[in-house]
Amino acid sequence: MMAALDAVILAGGTARRLGGVSKPDVLLAGRRLLDHVLEGIGALRAGGGIPAGRTVVVAPEGVALPAGALRALEDPPLGGPVAGIAAGLDTLAAGGGTAAIAPVTAVLTCDAPGAPAALPALLRALRAAESDAGVDGACARAGDRAQYLLGAYRTPALRGAVAPGGRPLRDVAVRRALGALRVREVTGTADAAADLDTWEQVRAWRG
Repeated sequence: MMAALDAVILAGGTARRLGGVSKPDVLLAGRRLLDHVLEGIGALRAGGGIPAGRTVVVAPEGVALPAGALRALEDPPLGGPVAGIAAGLDTLAAGGGTAAIAPVTAVLTCDAPGAPAALPALLRALRAAESDAGVDGACARAGDRAQYLLGAYRTPALRGAVAPGGRPLRDVAVRRALGALRVREVTGTADAAADLDTWEQVRAWRG
């Protein structure tokens, strides 16, 4: 198993399809969307399903975080998910309580409450590609599309994609930035990648 796995959880944005509410704070089965993701990662780490590491949540100050979770936010805010990933990586690189940067960083979103369940399969795919220096990461696949916002990426490659030359990208499509990476797409992960963008989807969610 790899030495460590950091995680960047994207929990910002405008949530227009939810009426502009704070998406990470939306309650789902009595717990916030963000808590579903944080608790899923915590359970996997505690059970040995994924390596230990740090977690940074990209969210404004109004979103409460549990002890131990780091906070990041792109400056200025609302720069898009690519800018959010860059902000999260900057926070991890700045220290965040440990000296070492994890060799692999997972990217998840708060509106996909089942996302952590895919991480073991993504890490297995990445480990299987260890002998292939051309593979930068592994991501979920739903239908015929790669789901880059549920992935595990070699940290230097991820940083180079979201902040080429050290300059974070803003207002750039995820598919344009992360699509430049050489990524293995992992099937059987569509359910974990399912996100909740509307109140209808929140009400229909069954876990």
